[in-house]
Amino acid sequence: MHTIAYFASALIGISLGLIGGGGSIMTVPVLVYFFGTTPLLATSYSLFIVGSTSLVGAINNYRKGFVSIKTALLFGTSSIITVFLTRKFIIPLIPKQILVVGNFQLTSNILTMVLFAILMVFAASAMISNGSQRNKIEPGSKKLNVLKLLGYGVGIGLATGMLGAGGGFLLIPTLVLLVGLPMKEAVGTSLLIIALNSLIGFAGDIGHFNIDWLLLFRITAIAVAGIFVGSYIGKSIDGSKLKKGFGWFVLVMGIYIIVKELILKN
Repeated sequence: MHTIAYFASALIGISLGLIGGGGSIMTVPVLVYFFGTTPLLATSYSLFIVGSTSLVGAINNYRKGFVSIKTALLFGTSSIITVFLTRKFIIPLIPKQILVVGNFQLTSNILTMVLFAILMVFAASAMISNGSQRNKIEPGSKKLNVLKLLGYGVGIGLATGMLGAGGGFLLIPTLVLLVGLPMKEAVGTSLLIIALNSLIGFAGDIGHFNIDWLLLFRITAIAVAGIFVGSYIGKSIDGSKLKKGFGWFVLVMGIYIIVKELILKN
């Protein structure tokens, strides 16, 4: 079983290398269903894994001149603070049993997985509908709407903080249309924002969870290696088709998780 689990970890990085985003959405399901971690702990581990892999990608893009540090810091201010506060103060307050209706018990574990599955469905829809249009998105106005930017940052920070997901499928269109960044710069900048959000969010978890550092470093190393494998393979494969195909896979997985958690468990 561990062999399959580590192979799934490699696929997280490979998918990131192949399609440039969206692969991190599979991190929590892999941790829960293959490694047997609890959903809340999986969101914590996911922050570290996603943050580390995104940081590697951000450094690579920065060397190519595809990262706007100013935009990352401006956008990231609200999202980073939101992620940290969510992980430090809100997550520890979530009760194990939230609601009981007849024979149905809504626990924190079920709620986490269902919310994550809903996020997966939205991410899949974005990948399926926009996969072939990604490079055709026209940059928006260069005049920044700071309040709207901060608002988007808080929203993405909440999603990242609650569910441990990077939110690249939300960040990239926002940076292109709202900030006016070219596509390649938006991708690189989003990776830096995701890295900052995730790693600082993970810092807020320290002291709340018993972390298996050896397991966490092992999975992270495999995922990071997968990025380079995926980037190499992606040179000879149509990225838009891969993005759509992966989107359908994520959609099926999201629906499966909803059915499993809400129907099959009760």
